[in-house]
Amino acid sequence: MTFRNYFFLFFLGLAIPFGIAQFQPNPGYLDSDYYFAGGIQLAMGRGFTEPYLWNYLDGVNSLPHPSHSYWMPLASIVSAMGMWLTGEITYPSARSFFFIIAALVPPVTAGLAYSFSRKRELAIASGLLAVFSVYNAPFVAVTDNFGLFMLFGGLYFIVATKLIEDSPRARYWIILGLLAGLMTLSRSDGLLWLALAFLFTIWRAKEPSTRKLQFITRNSFLALLGFLLIMSPWYLRNLNIFGTLMAPGGSRALWLGSYDQTFIYPPSLLNFDSFLALGWKEIMLDRLAALGSNILSAFAAHGGILLFPFIIAGVISFRKDELVRLAGLAFSILFFVMTFIFPFAGSRGAFFHAGAALQPMWWTLTPLGLEAILASLRKRGWGNDQARVIFRSALIMIAMILTVYVVYLRLFDLGWKENLENYSEVEQFLVKNGIESTDIVIVRNAPGYYLQTNRSAVSFPYGGEQSILDVSKQFGAYYLVVEPEARREPIDNSYQDANGILRFVYLGDVDDTRIYKIKIK
Repeated sequence: MTFRNYFFLFFLGLAIPFGIAQFQPNPGYLDSDYYFAGGIQLAMGRGFTEPYLWNYLDGVNSLPHPSHSYWMPLASIVSAMGMWLTGEITYPSARSFFFIIAALVPPVTAGLAYSFSRKRELAIASGLLAVFSVYNAPFVAVTDNFGLFMLFGGLYFIVATKLIEDSPRARYWIILGLLAGLMTLSRSDGLLWLALAFLFTIWRAKEPSTRKLQFITRNSFLALLGFLLIMSPWYLRNLNIFGTLMAPGGSRALWLGSYDQTFIYPPSLLNFDSFLALGWKEIMLDRLAALGSNILSAFAAHGGILLFPFIIAGVISFRKDELVRLAGLAFSILFFVMTFIFPFAGSRGAFFHAGAALQPMWWTLTPLGLEAILASLRKRGWGNDQARVIFRSALIMIAMILTVYVVYLRLFDLGWKENLENYSEVEQFLVKNGIESTDIVIVRNAPGYYLQTNRSAVSFPYGGEQSILDVSKQFGAYYLVVEPEARREPIDNSYQDANGILRFVYLGDVDDTRIYKIKIK
């Protein structure tokens, strides 16, 4: 592999996301909204605080609120860096470094593939698959964790390759820990990659038993040291604010009985007892549903649909390779956690997000799987070297066609804004109906509402009218915006409290969005 090869892949990796970005004028969905809004707070010198609240699980009951108590902060930090660099508080500025990160993924993937196969043409094919990444293409350069996880995941496996070649090298164990730390600072499930580093030390302990413990202890410590170099400041922040190393929001997600309970209020209703009250039949049915959803995600999102058989062929052909076994172990752990421990988050996108770290490895194995299939056919007297080039080119063309189709579907058919385009109109309606500049609204996507209107907002709570009233009283949020997607339980226009007082005053509609003023005694 030459510098020219890597630069070519970098250029394509920059050009494709930049072209897609021309049709993404805003973050487009809740996760990206949240990270962008968090970046704005940092860029404006407000620190890790937020004038909006997207769920209530951490138990904090006021605004402004400590930020990133459920999701991790790195994507917001990267967003802020782009805005600091340009001096502009805009979404294109926030994406600046995400484009660079996206552009680095294809050459890193090619580097991983070359270190694996030592074949230039296969490495370039893997890099091109990273450019035309099918389901990942619309998301790789938005203000989210896809590009970050792909980059760190690819580097993680490159470092693992170095350790397979030379296990005692201390610096590589530290770098492995640093990458696990960066992945954890991106997403809480990045902790799995630290656990994988510890398992890898056991795996690589080849010495006699008297030295195995020393090898495992030393290198686990080095990996942990690298991890803590990244994560210690964040853990100290959490300890100072919440009294725990990890923010409490994520731990309550263990007891969810449905995805909608992510927005439960008060969060104390979500606990081990409420989990057991679901009954084991319901608990298992939820996990079976997540199992089906995650299998489909593994095939379509991670496997690229038609590329999936070649990934499987690559895994089977190189099943004895330590790097492939490491990737298989990582996938198995991730799949188990996102199916049986966090089934609702996993099936609603967390498995897709977290699996991005494994994409460089799957792209590495795809051309190798094709080669294995063609080699098997040649043994049966079919095909030649020219056929290998034709089929490899066809594989890239399939990835390109699927990528174009998925991007078109996501950006134009389904629509990128996800029904958020009327928030500005809702705000205008509220201003006409007397809302004050300091008033807070209850809305389905609180970060998205803040981005479009610069108004503080809290999320539509799970639990019916009484939960809405409790949130309204606690946060001083007296206006309720009910979008069709937020109608988990219909608001009763005639809902009255025990004293017969009407609490929800219907103000009117903006398109299909109903707007109420909440009366609090």
